Amino acid sequence: MHVLSVSSLKGGVGKTTVTLGLASAAFARGVRTLVVDLDPQSDVSTGMDIQVAGRLNVADVLANPREKVVRQAITASGWAKVHPGTIDVLIGSPSAINFDGPHPSVRDVWKLEEALATIEADYDLVLIDCAPSLNALTRTAWAASDRVIVVTEPGLFSVAAADRALRAIEEIRRGLSPRLQPLGIVVNRVRPQSIEHQFRIKELRDMFGPLVLSPQLPERTSLQQAQGAAKPLHIWPGDSAQELASDFDALLDRVMRTGRITVAGEAPAPA
Repeated sequence: MHVLSVSSLKGGVGKTTVTLGLASAAFARGVRTLVVDLDPQSDVSTGMDIQVAGRLNVADVLANPREKVVRQAITASGWAKVHPGTIDVLIGSPSAINFDGPHPSVRDVWKLEEALATIEADYDLVLIDCAPSLNALTRTAWAASDRVIVVTEPGLFSVAAADRALRAIEEIRRGLSPRLQPLGIVVNRVRPQSIEHQFRIKELRDMFGPLVLSPQLPERTSLQQAQGAAKPLHIWPGDSAQELASDFDALLDRVMRTGRITVAGEAPAPA
């Protein structure tokens, strides 16, 4: 089971929409996927059409990461009505904010890792939608992860925010979790005709080199529309939706190569 955190230390850059796009690509590919909604805003849970009645949630899991609690906090996404496959959600909750203090104990930081270990045989890929800060929730996510994608946009503060995130990942790797590595930086909401955007992307590439992932994701309304309708991007009509779906397929290919994730009937991708 490969665990990938989707992070941003700056709000409003489309971190959750990137999580949903990757989840849609994984579901379309037949990858057994769990999405952990660790952002107290819980937008991933809404976008994946889940029924929360009678279920526990991620706050309950962080309070008590035993297998029984973990399984009661996971439910199938409504996306599973579209076609067969495993696409589940560890349900988000505003109460997760109670676990987002600035100075978590070592015991608290490892609780999500402990929880995910109880269900490791059930999934190929776990995507964690992180809180947009560097407090306890994000550290908890990173401690449980193999890789981190940093989401940014081509704006004035993008380089500083990405640099801060990569430094923080390195700090967690050295101090807590030696297996943790950055997968790279996803540049979201790109307007290809914008000179300013092209300048900022060049700035990111000059500073971070191959960590800036391709493709960059263009600004499109189709992903927000699919998210608002609680549908996977890959079934949303229109050329722009399908172009964006192809971009997420390419990003998922990178995730699968890095994590050596294989799907039944597919040859393993070279690392």
